[in-house]
Amino acid sequence: MSKLFQSVIHQMRDAVDRTIGVLDENGVVVSCTELTMIGEARHGIREGLAYSPEVFVSGEYTYRAIGNSSKPDYIVFVEGTDKEAESLSMIISVSLSNIKSLYDEKYDRASFVKNIILDNILPSDIYVKGKELHFDADVCRVVYLIKFSGKGEGLPFDMIQNIFPDRAKDFVISVGEQDIVLVKEHRMGVDSKTVEKVAHQIDDTLSSEFYTKVSIGIGTPVENLKDLSRSYKEAQVAIEVGKVFETEKSIISYENLGIGRLIYQLPTTLCEMFLQEVFKKGSFESLDRETLMTIKCFFENNLNVSETSRKLFVHRNTLVSVSYTHLTLPTKA
Repeated sequence: MSKLFQSVIHQMRDAVDRTIGVLDENGVVVSCTELTMIGEARHGIREGLAYSPEVFVSGEYTYRAIGNSSKPDYIVFVEGTDKEAESLSMIISVSLSNIKSLYDEKYDRASFVKNIILDNILPSDIYVKGKELHFDADVCRVVYLIKFSGKGEGLPFDMIQNIFPDRAKDFVISVGEQDIVLVKEHRMGVDSKTVEKVAHQIDDTLSSEFYTKVSIGIGTPVENLKDLSRSYKEAQVAIEVGKVFETEKSIISYENLGIGRLIYQLPTTLCEMFLQEVFKKGSFESLDRETLMTIKCFFENNLNVSETSRKLFVHRNTLVSVSYTHLTLPTKA
């Protein structure tokens, strides 16, 4: 990126009669019209922009963030502290920000993974693009969907990124106001306990440091880039089915859903036909009051055996026996 910035800054040199350049996240000059200044470190600039996000003046230079002003990856600087320097810093910042966005869209690996899971790239292009980005296509990966229960001031994206700092193998991606996706690389043939251990690590960290409740859906391990989209969809289904059949759990794996995922995906009309066949005309009249109350309580608690048994003050094993013997209802363990 610094080479691209240097190319643009060099072309601007003749149009701007001032020294202009770019600092990286560590405050080091990575691009500048004065080549001798490249490599210099300027301390306190990023902290200064945190208090004055629009523009920050220090010494003989005016500074402005490129892109995200709260935690910028790059900062543009212009010689001078007057209004013209402020205007130039804005023009250069907008220009370089747009260039960076286009570059990231084309060459950024995280953006590539995001396009795969959201089906924004043709399957035929995945292999070509992956090869261009030096992606190891045949590696075991698992998609974790982290859904936050309420709208807060912001998602703890950086916190999750810090848990998985290897950006060459693990990708943390924001896919909505309340959703973050982790695409985690695992060894081939990884077992379910290892996969779920990662989810528990995320859950424990967020609950202890961010004080928020999350639901984490886990897709099945895939061994090809193009299958990441399927793993992501499975993670989505895991969370949605979990709302009905796994209400007490915050971590739900698609592999452990069992018959729940089949029931969830059945059309409503098919479910109605099934109920009409099971509860034929006159069958309700043959049920005693206690059985009807049990059925009602089951549905009120989303077919959750544990919760229903607590409400009815009966042992869960007794309730399961009744369900299978008299009601034939799908129940949650």
